[in-house]
Amino acid sequence: DVQLVESGGGSVQAGGSLRLSCAASGYTYSSLCMSWFRQAPGKEREGVAAIDSGGATSYADSVKGRFTISLDSAKNILYLQMNRLKPEDTALYYCAASEWVEHAARLRPGVFPYWGQGTQVTVLG
Repeated sequence: DVQLVESGGGSVQAGGSLRLSCAASGYTYSSLCMSWFRQAPGKEREGVAAIDSGGATSYADSVKGRFTISLDSAKNILYLQMNRLKPEDTALYYCAASEWVEHAARLRPGVFPYWGQGTQVTVLG
């Protein structure tokens, strides 16, 4: 089975930056899609950013221009660079993985079978 382990969360002042990492292991897919999701207390889980093994990316409108997703295929590590953080970015952040997912579905949590345990991001305003 695919295993995902997130790290890099923490507390930061508004306007600051954090980089999340997600170490992946156990997958044998030739085509892979990995995404970041987040869930704030009392809210539904929402897609933040996605990337496939070919490097194509997708972003939620709320993070475009501030967050960057990247994938180090050699190390099997997914990253999320988060800049200009806002208090509304506060949430538990999860990485997720799947075999190929069509582009329009990559920010939908229901299509991903594999999930990490989450890492907390708190932005202090």
